[in-house]
Amino acid sequence: MAIPAPAPRLFLALWPDDASRQALAQWRDHWTLPAGAAPTRTENLHLTLHFLGPVAADRRDALIAALAERPATEPFTLTFGIAQLWPGGIAVVCPLAAPAPLERLHARLADVLRRLGLPVEERPFRPHVTLARKAARAEVPAQGPAMEWKVDGGFALVESAAGQGYRALRRFN
Repeated sequence: MAIPAPAPRLFLALWPDDASRQALAQWRDHWTLPAGAAPTRTENLHLTLHFLGPVAADRRDALIAALAERPATEPFTLTFGIAQLWPGGIAVVCPLAAPAPLERLHARLADVLRRLGLPVEERPFRPHVTLARKAARAEVPAQGPAMEWKVDGGFALVESAAGQGYRALRRFN
């Protein structure tokens, strides 16, 4: 009897346009990463809003419907400029500030998830883009390329399947 594959993990994310994704890749490429580090593939660069973990297929339709009904979020701009090496060897780039519309989007999505009985991270929201993992001995660049990411207020429901990368299941504006 075959063992069923684990349910793909889901998360909500800001999914960059091509120009923003390339600018994030330039930030990643300014790092000096140690041997064995795992740089994030360019096509997977994103800013996670909420990590949901495994969500049963029969609950996805309700999640998609609830996300589509949430109040609209106004556009905003993220200005990146802070490179950090977080515990566990996670290399990140952070915006200089979290604009109020980003904070409101994060909070509104948390409300939707709670109503559906889905997990919501208890720690404070720290917006960032993960550039590499397993990078404990990386050299943090003093600065990277100037980068502004204009966010139209939309976000994506993304699937992470083991060994298969990320796939945006649905985009919401």
